Amino acid sequence: MTRTGLWLSLCALVGGLQSMAALAQTGELVPQEELRVCADPANLPFSNEKGEGFENRIAQIMGDTLGLPVRTIFFPQVQGFVRNTLGLRRCDLVMGTVASDEVMQNTNPYYHTTYVAVFRNDSPAPPEDFADPAQRALRFGVVARTPPVDLLARAGLLDRTRSYALVVDTRVEAPAAQMLRDLAAGEIDVALVWGPIAGYQIHVQHLPLTMRALPSAPGAARMDYRITMGVRANEPQWRRRVNAAIRDRQAEITAVLRDFGVPLLDASGRISTTTP
Repeated sequence: MTRTGLWLSLCALVGGLQSMAALAQTGELVPQEELRVCADPANLPFSNEKGEGFENRIAQIMGDTLGLPVRTIFFPQVQGFVRNTLGLRRCDLVMGTVASDEVMQNTNPYYHTTYVAVFRNDSPAPPEDFADPAQRALRFGVVARTPPVDLLARAGLLDRTRSYALVVDTRVEAPAAQMLRDLAAGEIDVALVWGPIAGYQIHVQHLPLTMRALPSAPGAARMDYRITMGVRANEPQWRRRVNAAIRDRQAEITAVLRDFGVPLLDASGRISTTTP
């Protein structure tokens, strides 16, 4: 290597170390005068601009515990949501996350939920095993590109399935809610849907439907998830504060989830009917 090349390499190394040091110094600059929460403006039962979602209510619990007034930064939960909110430091906490990425780290989970099979109260419960031949007589509904599609594909039931759009303008469309209305109207026989949406529609909209947890099958897509909050990866002290607030107010958080009909899984993977 030439002297010039060596000098450039050393400069790059020093510059990188300086950047890492600067990041370490500025990473914990979370505002102390308010709790800035990232949320979708039109995504019930999770959140909306009127503060009617369960994540809005849980954010208020977190703010009370941290001693901070809550300010919600609304941005549609589409591709680029984290990058354009948490990543740009427009807010400091993302509600309802499942997996981390390059700009987000997960807190401890605050609930455990699942995809569910939903069917009408006046109909026999469908078989739990998707390989059961009786499934061929049923009409299914599922949101495109969600994990239950894998169960239907493995059982050869896609030709018995009505697909609902995954990516929509949530201000004017709610495909999962429409699926459940179609189920109640008898247009399909079984809806495979994310549990918090199903529970909310059944509980709040008083639909005559029953839901059952979809078990995760070996080699298939996962059906149950532990839900966390998201913070920036370089803010360990902030993450510890949020984790402490979750721990201290877990009972109240759970009560909010139950108010919205969110199915909560117990240790055996069944939908719990009692507060943990």
